[in-house]
Amino acid sequence: MKRAFRYRFYPSDAQAAELTRTFGCVRLVYNMALAARTEAWTLRQERVTYATTSAMLTAWKKTEDLAFLNEVSSVPLQQTLRHLQAAFTNFWAKRAKYPTFKNKKKSRRSAEYTTSAFRYRDGYLTLAKMTEPLDIVWSRPLPQDATPSTVTVSQDPAGRWFVSLLCDDVIEQVSASGMVGVDAGLDSLLTLSTGEKITNPRYERRDRERLVRAQRNLARKQEGSHNRTKARLAVARVHARIVDRRRDHLHKLTTRLVRENQTIVIEDLTVRGMVANHRLARAISDAAWRQFRTMLKYKAHWYGRNLVVVDRWFPSSKLCSACGALAERVPLHVRTWTCRCGHTHDRDVNAARNLLAEGLSVTACGDGIRPQRAHARTGQPSTKQEPPGVTQGTPVL
Repeated sequence: MKRAFRYRFYPSDAQAAELTRTFGCVRLVYNMALAARTEAWTLRQERVTYATTSAMLTAWKKTEDLAFLNEVSSVPLQQTLRHLQAAFTNFWAKRAKYPTFKNKKKSRRSAEYTTSAFRYRDGYLTLAKMTEPLDIVWSRPLPQDATPSTVTVSQDPAGRWFVSLLCDDVIEQVSASGMVGVDAGLDSLLTLSTGEKITNPRYERRDRERLVRAQRNLARKQEGSHNRTKARLAVARVHARIVDRRRDHLHKLTTRLVRENQTIVIEDLTVRGMVANHRLARAISDAAWRQFRTMLKYKAHWYGRNLVVVDRWFPSSKLCSACGALAERVPLHVRTWTCRCGHTHDRDVNAARNLLAEGLSVTACGDGIRPQRAHARTGQPSTKQEPPGVTQGTPVL
């Protein structure tokens, strides 16, 4: 399978200038092609293809005003047209919204090179239009005898440079027989059906004071000044520190869950709707539930695991995991509750166990087996039970 390996590198002044110029040209070509395709459809109901935009790019390079496009490698410019075509394909298939223009200040600064635009030999990577290889920090080795098929160079808002090499890799398959239900929360980031609770590190809260000072310092700087640029970088570095630590923590958690368990059951959370609660929006965003699910999904695919996503309307917290009775009301502030059968439940552990039971019943029987549930009365399935108009989530793997 294809797998990307990301490394940090430190360009020379000439390399940084060349890459910055390439980023600008990539953004310009993308925006011009998007404008041309939008105008053609709006005025003439004409659908422009990738081949047409490629011919437009050739014509643009021959004009006096856009002759500078010849100074950078042509491969990243062609790749950005392919990315635009992919964006339109997703839009037509109703998987994404209409493509938007790239912004100089907000859009990701990146350029993609294919095999004809770079040379990789003996651990040295040299890009087109450059005479010296990139000074890459090889924090981990590439797969043995791996040859990159594409190379993507990017720069984050904090000014750090990264290169991502896409290579063929073989994931070592490790057998596992465990089964676990996972309930996401705020007090505990994850609660497992085994009773284990994983503490929420709250990285944004840890660095909030540092972030406030940096943002206050940025607000005092004059627009367009050099000092404001330095202050903006200081804010970006704090954000980068938070993001890096959170990503590292989630990678370790998801890798551990996938390696230890053959079947993993999670709940389909509507994060977009939950962050509308302004009292919890910051905490929910800091928990990064969506990022956790994304990592878990592709790692389960790598290792051949079963990832079951239970419907968001399944009452995992109100259902007794011992007798199957459904409590009438369990408010969010109630962390423990006692069922009429006599069992006292920890809210999160009980939810994780119910999720596991529901996921296993769906896998084995195609639907839930517990009595007196809404989906049993209505005949609707227990997974992905969503009202009309709600976007479907990740399917059961």
